[in-house]
Amino acid sequence: MYLEIDGGYAGIRFSACHFIPRHEKCSRLHGHSYIVRLRLEGDIGAEGMIMDFVVLKKKLKEMIDEVDHKTLLPTKSKDVSLNVTDESVEALCDGKRYVFPRCDVTLLDVPTTTAEEMSKMMTLRMVREIEFPDNVRSVSIGLDEERGQTAWYTEVL
Repeated sequence: MYLEIDGGYAGIRFSACHFIPRHEKCSRLHGHSYIVRLRLEGDIGAEGMIMDFVVLKKKLKEMIDEVDHKTLLPTKSKDVSLNVTDESVEALCDGKRYVFPRCDVTLLDVPTTTAEEMSKMMTLRMVREIEFPDNVRSVSIGLDEERGQTAWYTEVL
């Protein structure tokens, strides 16, 4: 059985900008209105549900608050060099130099800020920070970059 949260209807969405090094089009700074989707696979538990929606939505909203209306930069990239101070973040990539106010940037522990890497990062964080009941078998997060383009990552528990 599955439990699913569709962020498009549940208001679990965020807007952010990023760039993807060495990509023909996406190496330019650009933005998306992302929608977060969550799916649990499991059995109905003792309370008559797979898991409480409230717990899941609260954690998803906490995560999107950290990235909403921010510039997303990867900290594990071989292609992006970052110089971070209290006031600013300088990013060097593909012969370009970007300087952002520190308060406008979220540094992500990923090699690149693709939807694939960000959905993986979000899924693994959910698994680390939420105590899932024994009846839950897997946790998946899908991240829509645009309608019809979703990257999914699944972690089996």
